[in-house]
Amino acid sequence: MLGILMAKQCKLTGKKPLVGNNVSHSNIKTKMRQEPNLRKKRIFDEETGRWVTMKISTSALRSITKLGLKKAIKKYA
Repeated sequence: MLGILMAKQCKLTGKKPLVGNNVSHSNIKTKMRQEPNLRKKRIFDEETGRWVTMKISTSALRSITKLGLKKAIKKYA
């Protein structure tokens, strides 16, 4: 069953889920997770001339759109 689970982590930025407490009005605390906003995208790599499928966060996607893939990888590496 562990082979089916995929990591909810951005391949470019390394963003992972955050763990915290959900606090009710009566101050009862229960555990919660904040998942990163991930998208599975095909991105064209101009150096190799190939399409690369990556699971990246939307903030990383904005950086790739603005800077290009090579500069975005250099920024987050």
